[in-house]
Amino acid sequence: MKLRIGVALIAVLMVLGGCGRQQIETNMSEQLPDFKYTTQDGNPLSLDDLKGDWWIAYFSYTHCTTVCPRTTANMVDIQQALKADGFTPQIVSFGIDPANDTPEVLRKYAADYGADTDTFTFLTGYDFETIRTLSVNTFKAVLEEGALDQRSHSYYFYLVNPDGEIVKKYNGMSLKENEQLIKDVETVL
Repeated sequence: MKLRIGVALIAVLMVLGGCGRQQIETNMSEQLPDFKYTTQDGNPLSLDDLKGDWWIAYFSYTHCTTVCPRTTANMVDIQQALKADGFTPQIVSFGIDPANDTPEVLRKYAADYGADTDTFTFLTGYDFETIRTLSVNTFKAVLEEGALDQRSHSYYFYLVNPDGEIVKKYNGMSLKENEQLIKDVETVL
């Protein structure tokens, strides 16, 4: 009798445990520090504004001639795919050339790529060392100034949980990993 009760209790706990949000496989666990930066519309955006929701982050700058045109286009494709499926997580692009990428420049860049700025935000309003420190120390991604106004930087996309913790990174140049990002967002939302 006690064995049956024990088995029944375990079964109930397993069912109840499965009633919550589905889990995804993670490959990171880095807490974002508090921040408050400026959006393409000149408005402030802080970590507190994003807490409570799952969101996606990546790094870009408007006059990049190598990685950013592709990663930004890929991120817009991800935004459109998620939107078509009824999901609208916030997407945040941390600008890595804040001296040149003013809110006005970022608004034009967003429009040129067809980003829906209701849920896709381009950030500036800090100095290069601030964003370099965030990239290297928190996102664990390289960010260095290079020759001819180009920057060496990450091409990864990052999934951030509602507590402001980076839980997974994806190769933003890989169609397969971009599809996985979409699946993961749909799973957690």
